[in-house]
Amino acid sequence: MSYKTKTLKIHPKDNLIVALVDLKKGEKVFFENKPFELTHNIKAKHKFSMHNLKTGDKVYMYGVIVGMAKKEVCKGEPITMMNITHDTEEYSVPKSSKLSKWSPPNLDTFSNKTFLGYKRDDGSVGTENNWLVIPLVFCQNRNIDVIKNTMLKELGYENFSKQIFDLKELVSKFKSGASENELLKVNLIANNKKKKNPLFPNVDGIYFLTHEGGCGGSTNDSKTLCNLLAGYINNPNVAGATILSLGCQHAQISLLERALKRISPNLTKPLFFLEQQKSNSENEYIAQAIKQTFVGLIQANKISRTPNPLKMLTIGLECGGSDGFSGISANPTLGYVSDIIVGLGGSAILSEFPELNGVEQELINRCVDVKKANKFAQIMNTYNKKATALGAGFFDNPSPGNIKDGLITDAIKSAGAAKKGGTSPIVDVLDYTEQLVLPGLNLLCTPGNDVESTTGLAGSGANIILFTTGLGTPTGNPTVPVIKVSSNTSLFKKMDDIIDFNTGEIIDGKETIQSCGEKLLSFIINVASGKTEVNARRLGQDDFIPWKRGLSL
Repeated sequence: MSYKTKTLKIHPKDNLIVALVDLKKGEKVFFENKPFELTHNIKAKHKFSMHNLKTGDKVYMYGVIVGMAKKEVCKGEPITMMNITHDTEEYSVPKSSKLSKWSPPNLDTFSNKTFLGYKRDDGSVGTENNWLVIPLVFCQNRNIDVIKNTMLKELGYENFSKQIFDLKELVSKFKSGASENELLKVNLIANNKKKKNPLFPNVDGIYFLTHEGGCGGSTNDSKTLCNLLAGYINNPNVAGATILSLGCQHAQISLLERALKRISPNLTKPLFFLEQQKSNSENEYIAQAIKQTFVGLIQANKISRTPNPLKMLTIGLECGGSDGFSGISANPTLGYVSDIIVGLGGSAILSEFPELNGVEQELINRCVDVKKANKFAQIMNTYNKKATALGAGFFDNPSPGNIKDGLITDAIKSAGAAKKGGTSPIVDVLDYTEQLVLPGLNLLCTPGNDVESTTGLAGSGANIILFTTGLGTPTGNPTVPVIKVSSNTSLFKKMDDIIDFNTGEIIDGKETIQSCGEKLLSFIINVASGKTEVNARRLGQDDFIPWKRGLSL
């Protein structure tokens, strides 16, 4: 599908129309060969009503309820927060599964394709070969920073992004008495320093997972943190890890060891545990951590990339800074890629449960059995009730940026966000920190918060993450490469230093979802093979925020 018109009706059931370009009041557009005169100016990405709506009428988009009119809305009038409110369809779990046979897209182009990855002892394959240095508690963050500042530069892993600016001219003008206005006009130039020159060429990176948890909160928070960290260590992109403990915190070494034993009883990766309160001095403790990490890197460097089938990919599906085009260009493109990967025997993980609000029934109907459907419904219901009790339910999810660019209700946002999951059956439903074990499309409970969600995707086993955006976001991950996918060409041209791939040409009428999806999958193969560096990696955007299961949408 590509769009060569000014407007789009997504589903036959819809009573909302999407403006693909800016439309003027009085302008005539055509639906089903009938002229339609606009009563207002309509900005691109926004929606307008196809019919006259009365107060209480349901508003449909993507074939589902996405809102309710809270006042009369005239035919051709734009949809805003002033005239509609969030509303969704009721959902229920059937007594038995009636899943129809699923047919994937044509797989011929990619059936014999491979990527160059790192094969682990358990049979999984990494798209990168990384070493992690992890604190079990925030008290260790300073020690982690010392190790980071020591090792990255000396071992050739220091990040030389183009954002290291030269301040010599600014300082010189200040010293010579330049005014504040003159200083603001100084042209700061970013230094283009040398590329990384790692001592261990088969180790893609050394990453440091500092955080604010491990003690001081609930015991359950520390348990969840240890489960998450165990997932990171078990991730196929990780060669091994150095774990730093103070000694007295809630997140004990034994808790992490139990979590590792549960999810990977035969784990063979090199792991080094160090406890500061058993050490004679801080210097001795840090020195020991550096030496053991160095030895671990020697071991990690012994593995090299080899060809692997695409079924060994596990793609995390994420969106952030979404706009009114995300659900009709970028997200469906991810859905097409997801269907190909699943069709080839690989895996996909769809996250962000607050952004599945309103499409629950569709997803329930795609679950392979009633048990999975019940689990999804129960998690959604519990999550929404807890958020509502704390003063903000799913209805509160859209950000000011989402709303400004056409996502007026959470249900509109959700109906478009769900398109990332394609059309394949849902084989499993994972709660936060649970590990992917079944190939196919999995649902993973995370917040809509970009970093908390990508953190969860990597912790549950994704070895590559696809991240769509319509407004632009620099988010990355320390363990998994994050590919940024733009929903519109204007954004891609403006922020191509942050965004990796453009699906805006679908809106422009130059590409189809299928052609864009095939190009994106080819790009993914290059990233997974270490041939293409994503912008988040180049910029050192290594975001890691564990979710404490509190109020986060």
